[in-house]
Amino acid sequence: MKKKYDYLIVGAGLFGSIFAYEANKQGKKCLVIDRRSHIGGNVYCENVEGINVHKYGAHIFHTSNKFIWEYINCFAEFNRYTNSPVANYKGEIFNLPFNMNTFNKLWGVITPEEAQSKINEQKERAGILDPKNLEEQAISLVGIDIYNKLIKGYTEKQWGRNANELPAFIIKRIPVRFTYDNNYFNDKYQGIPEGGYNKIIEKMLEGIEKRLNIDFFSERNSLEDEAEKIVFTGMIDEYYNYKFGKLQYRSLKFENEIININNYQGNAVVNYTDRETPFTRIIEHKHFEFGTQEKTVITREYSSEWTAGNEPYYPVNDEKNNKLYTKYKELSENESNVIFGGRLANYKYYDMHQVIAEALTVVTKELNILLKDFKKATTNN
Repeated sequence: MKKKYDYLIVGAGLFGSIFAYEANKQGKKCLVIDRRSHIGGNVYCENVEGINVHKYGAHIFHTSNKFIWEYINCFAEFNRYTNSPVANYKGEIFNLPFNMNTFNKLWGVITPEEAQSKINEQKERAGILDPKNLEEQAISLVGIDIYNKLIKGYTEKQWGRNANELPAFIIKRIPVRFTYDNNYFNDKYQGIPEGGYNKIIEKMLEGIEKRLNIDFFSERNSLEDEAEKIVFTGMIDEYYNYKFGKLQYRSLKFENEIININNYQGNAVVNYTDRETPFTRIIEHKHFEFGTQEKTVITREYSSEWTAGNEPYYPVNDEKNNKLYTKYKELSENESNVIFGGRLANYKYYDMHQVIAEALTVVTKELNILLKDFKKATTNN
């Protein structure tokens, strides 16, 4: 007997919403569920004092892929926001990413040649030829001063471990630019959806049945009986009842405050890079959309170990966890009626444009949609 739905989509975040939207366009009947009280997953925005507060941390869309940019712009118009975070080290302010403005503040250098010479001098003094951990990798890339002021404390708070205990690969792509350019991303397209990310997800899921405050695992048997296939975007180890053990994640805690002034810190994101400050950064949400409200909303962000009941945000992709994930992945590849997708199901940190590319790849394969632009989008993400 044919089941009520073609697809049960577990998770109303970006991946699940794109899959549901594209499947619905092909005439497939979908049910989207989420254990939260809202759709949108981690891109959900909460309106506070007329300000779109990024409830689960700052989300800044960026991509160099024209198709992905045009695809997401079908659901909302984006503003011209450019990500230019700053770092606060014990009251000293530095520009990020590391660029000529940073080097000038640190050392008083003016030219790229002077900055490069200063970094090379510190790298030589450190004498690290074969970096064995994050600390050694960072020093071998940018020298001692930048490491001590702008990397060490922030990274140790972010991961809850000493930098010399973290794998080197975490920081191998650290951005260093010898131009006076504070644009964090080099991507061609960048911005924030006007009116917040909720508009995008709401449009994607328009006309599709949704059930919120539903825990898939509490109602697993009955839910599985309702659909021909499952699209699962949760933790892959939880799906298999932690058969091989639990994967490790980092979690985040957010402390929001409404302040009766119109501008608290003058920037959307300020990273606190000393070890003593307990939070990693402060987000002032109104600056994402050039807000002019009389009040402002800030969020202090704290990093912590993930424990059951908390939200998992960042996979800990060290050798031990990656080996464990491989075991779960092998199980998932034998599933004929379950599609795994997204950050938690693939145990991989994705930016939003990468989630879109992955979702379109899965959609193309699953629904046999022969769209040349889909292929283009997923080969340059």
